[in-house]
Amino acid sequence: MFRFHKTLDVITLFHKASSPASLRVHTLLKQACATASSTATEDQASDHSAQTHPARQEFQLDVTEDPPTEDQLKNILEYVGPGKIGQVVKAATTESNALKQFKLDKESFQWPVTVDWENGRAVQGDNESEILKMIQALPEKK
Repeated sequence: MFRFHKTLDVITLFHKASSPASLRVHTLLKQACATASSTATEDQASDHSAQTHPARQEFQLDVTEDPPTEDQLKNILEYVGPGKIGQVVKAATTESNALKQFKLDKESFQWPVTVDWENGRAVQGDNESEILKMIQALPEKK
């Protein structure tokens, strides 16, 4: 019988290799991706904690050193909310101000930014607990 397989959710890291914070996030995401895609060992086969404490399903990690496109940036700003726009684009106070600033100077983008496109979430910086909370959150029922 032919079945369609669900595509993996994509989590993107806007990464700057020269940034220690970005390197920490990259390592964290690689570990989380590996953990999400690992299968149960024989010792874990009788462990039912996955049923009571479900973890993030497997996801595709996309790491890019390019700044986001304007459309991606609009989504990111929406995901982080109005109170955190200045953390994503330096010195911006509103979404329109951030987009204008970004068009003028791509360097105003604050690296790293981790984005869960499927679930509409983003975290700027290397706050490990916020990133883990975002990537371990189960998708909302649609």
